[in-house]
Parts: sequence; structure tokens; C-alpha cells
Amino acid sequence: MDDYKKYESDCERIRRENIEILKQFANWLQDKQLSESTIYNHVSHIDFFANEFLLYEEAIETKNGASHISMFLGYWFIRKAMWSSVSQIKSYVASFKKFYTFMCEKGYIKQEQLEDMKDMIKEEMPEWIETMKRYDEQGSLY
Repeated sequence: MDDYKKYESDCERIRRENIEILKQFANWLQDKQLSESTIYNHVSHIDFFANEFLLYEEAIETKNGASHISMFLGYWFIRKAMWSSVSQIKSYVASFKKFYTFMCEKGYIKQEQLEDMKDMIKEEMPEWIETMKRYDEQGSLY
């Protein structure tokens, strides 16, 4: 199997896995008694991250995605998503925190990975916000 066929095969497998993970996540959010619109927003955010960004150039499983959040929110999302904004970055951060907490509770990731992700968000979010503002003002990230 050549590299592209392997990539396509891996992506298809990951998309199938993501369907089940996203269903479990939605159920977990329902158990937390969140509103349907809030659940929809969180699941939609993670769906976009998992099935668009994480599969954009490589076939990255969602359980390994937390380490890619910085590239997503600090660069890719700002450039590729027409709806990117400071408020959307903050909304995605809330979704990531909930999603990877769910992933940890279900045993898909370790507690250390969750804590590392939270620390990274805390450290890097101000930079993502400034990059978004700069992009809005100048049409460029730099």
C-alpha cells in the first residue's frame, strides 16, 4: 500500500472511531445536564478539530490531539475557519477542556496529558488571542 492509500485508510478508520467517541462525549455532556445548544457547540467544535484539523496533513487520532491544540488555535483555525474570532477561540478552549476531561475519565488519555494540555492552554492562550486580533486588524498573522 502506498503512503497516500495508507493515509486515506487511516483517516477513514479514525473518522469511524470519532463517530463513537463523539456520541460518548455528547452523552457525557448530557449527564452533566448541559443544555442541548451547549452540547451541540462542544461536539461541533471537537468534530471540526478531530475530523478536519487532525486529519488535514496526517492521520492523528483524537486521543493524541491535545498536543496539537496550540497549532490549531494559534495558527490553523485563525487562517482556515471563516468564523474564527477571539470569542470562538475561547469557546473552543472550553470545549477542549471538557472533551479531554471526558477522554481522561474514560481512560483514553492519562491525567498527566490532561494537566499538560490545561497548562499549555493557560500559557499560550494570550498569544492566540493576540494573533487573532492581529489577523483581524491586518489580515496577516505576522
